[in-house]
Amino acid sequence: MYFYMPVKVYEEENVVLARSAEWCALGTKALIVTGRTSAKKTGALQNVCDALLQEGKAYTIFDAITENPSVEEVLLGSQKGRECGADFVVGIGGGSPLDAAKAIAFLMKEPGRGEASLYEKGVEGALPLALIPTTCGTGSEITPYSILTRTRLKTKGSIPKKIFPGFALVDPNYLKAAPHHVLCNTAIDVLGHCVESYLNTKATGYSKMCAEKSLAVWAKSKRVLLDSSYQPEGKDYENMMLASSLAGMAITMTGTSLPHGLSYPLTVHLNMPHGCAVGYFLAGYLDAAEQKEREHILSIIGFSDAEELSSFYKKVCKPEQYMGESKEDFEKLLLTAVEELLKQEGKLKNCPFPVSRELLLCMVGMKNKGRG
Repeated sequence: MYFYMPVKVYEEENVVLARSAEWCALGTKALIVTGRTSAKKTGALQNVCDALLQEGKAYTIFDAITENPSVEEVLLGSQKGRECGADFVVGIGGGSPLDAAKAIAFLMKEPGRGEASLYEKGVEGALPLALIPTTCGTGSEITPYSILTRTRLKTKGSIPKKIFPGFALVDPNYLKAAPHHVLCNTAIDVLGHCVESYLNTKATGYSKMCAEKSLAVWAKSKRVLLDSSYQPEGKDYENMMLASSLAGMAITMTGTSLPHGLSYPLTVHLNMPHGCAVGYFLAGYLDAAEQKEREHILSIIGFSDAEELSSFYKKVCKPEQYMGESKEDFEKLLLTAVEELLKQEGKLKNCPFPVSRELLLCMVGMKNKGRG
């Protein structure tokens, strides 16, 4: 078996300031990569700025990252980083700014790197990185992956690079500012990471250990997701962050599989949140798995069957709000997702059971299981 997780993870209150001497030593000037709202609302951006000033380090802020970050945004960020002379990158926010920060750090590593470099095999290396999550879903602060939208091609996917941050600075208190729907969508993304890592041809004892622990911790937060009137406590936020980070460790070793592959057209064409889009296919993925493994996963998270999980997902994510009024158009998009996934060799290879077009149609709900 093989285990490689080079990120130094600190998960504690006030971690950005408490550990400033360590992560600020990554360089002399930071490019702070973030979106326009969450980093400010949570106080994370102010904490980072205070920590850098405390350690005598300069910084420039690039706050133009949007949900489902595009290659164009990453190119703009890297240009700003070069112009200001930054020699390390700090990413703050949900998965979008963190993924973008990795790609920006890659582009800034060597002069002349541009869009083609992002997808050129054999070109590696990035500036030092510190990543600070303000949501509890992607685990991007742990993983080497960077998911970008290629606007011209109307597609979304991971760039073929392994970009590990040097530090993951995880403060559960940042979740206190997250709206309930953000907690729901990102927590379902965690569930997807766990299920797809556990049911994976690359799964090992180490990856399953991380996935199982994440599932067990994740299950403690179901009330937070189901009841928007419930006021989470400190331990709730700690559990949600821990589940996210552990799931990130799991997919670092295995990658994701079919639900993530199917989800990308839904986020690109419907602007469906990533976790909601992944969750749409989770019950179908479990249904297609071996009974013993399916029952094991469901028992950990406290569901009797995949249908009960599907009902839970629909209650917390409300996917129908993104589907539009035309059932026919939505079904066409599902067919597109199936056809595009059949071209994704990596996602198909990660699936531990035989994949066919018919099976995928069952997964997306367009064909009844067992009817050929």
